[in-house]
Amino acid sequence: MTSTSVETYPHSEVGSIAQFRRVLVVEDEAILRMVVARNLTSRGLQVYEAGTGAEAVQMALTQMPDLVLLDINLPDQTGWEVLRELKRRGKEVPTIILSAVRVGQNRLDEFHPLAYLPKPFPIEALLRLVLRARTPAEYEVDSE
Repeated sequence: MTSTSVETYPHSEVGSIAQFRRVLVVEDEAILRMVVARNLTSRGLQVYEAGTGAEAVQMALTQMPDLVLLDINLPDQTGWEVLRELKRRGKEVPTIILSAVRVGQNRLDEFHPLAYLPKPFPIEALLRLVLRARTPAEYEVDSE
């Protein structure tokens, strides 16, 4: 049995995650994006999908999501660049970082994500994070 832990941050509003109903999933791996989107949609959330940074910016500006699930390594730009562009355009959206790359403290301090979920992760960990208001101590998920 392995354990995946989700990192949350003192300045984030983790308790408010449960109120998010419109989610933008930004992931260049189509299969992972589809799995996440289907799981969220089946639980009543409205889901938008983007496979590139440019699509993510456009979707965030036009669809007005409550939450962004953001991969960092995108084919056209980084997730950090997406967040900078949204901020430049006056659109800051609560974000959960999903990344195979370790996220440094300087990035966390700059962008203030609600949480960081390292890949690979059990889908249950993501669903619990998005669908429930939980305290950081409750974010450890066991998977086989």
